[in-house]
Amino acid sequence: MNLSLELYIAANWAVVIVYVLATIANAAGVIFKNGRLERTGFWFAGLGLVLHSIVIVCWWAEVGHGPYMAPNEVLSSDAWMIMVCFFIFLRLHPRIRPASMLAFPSSFLLLALSMFYNPGIRTLPATFRSVWLIIHIGLYKISLATLVISFAFSVFYLLKERRESGWLKQLPALETLDIYSHRFAGFGFIFWTIGMLAGSIWAHQSWGRFWGWDPTETWSLITCLMFGAYLHLRRFFLWKGTRAAWLFIACFVISLLTLFVMATLSGSIHSEYFK
Repeated sequence: MNLSLELYIAANWAVVIVYVLATIANAAGVIFKNGRLERTGFWFAGLGLVLHSIVIVCWWAEVGHGPYMAPNEVLSSDAWMIMVCFFIFLRLHPRIRPASMLAFPSSFLLLALSMFYNPGIRTLPATFRSVWLIIHIGLYKISLATLVISFAFSVFYLLKERRESGWLKQLPALETLDIYSHRFAGFGFIFWTIGMLAGSIWAHQSWGRFWGWDPTETWSLITCLMFGAYLHLRRFFLWKGTRAAWLFIACFVISLLTLFVMATLSGSIHSEYFK
């Protein structure tokens, strides 16, 4: 193992530790209503994001391509995108602050999982040298980040509806939780759909066909249709509250299966990421 690889692994584990500290401090601050502890959690999260960004940039320079070729790169960049999008949306909408309860642990779990894959340096195939691939992957990562925030508000809605006590009292009103879950689901759907279209353009550019019906492509389409049905039911059939929250959670689970499971089980071009 060369020195750069050893440093990469050590640096990633250091970021995992910082993210874990952020998760613990933030959760403890929210549950025990300790503002100082909660702010400490956000400080750790910001520090972890800075360190994580440096690690990704240095590794990018080392391997010569973006963080989308090997499974450890894919999972690490997913974790990074969740944290980046959360802080950007927090700046625009401060009331989404409670979503940190799920955004922070999601980031450290994905990054920790990435470290169990071989972080070896891989050569980028010719078909992967396309700006459409970068757009395709980037949009899916943004979609995942927004869906995590929407998932957090769906879970919060169900918890607060059942029992409004303890730290749940600090959450926004049920109607606000429902609205934010709906809005971020809409963002996720838009990014997912455009990402899928960008992937089709990349496929045509690389292999001369827009769609190949491999398992990952098929499940990506199914996921897109499910989120579309969710939004359709909310808009035209006025679904909201409990049944809308449960439907979104079902859609979110399917999206995770599409992104992280189908690529590992199916024999397709997408499985190259997880070999």
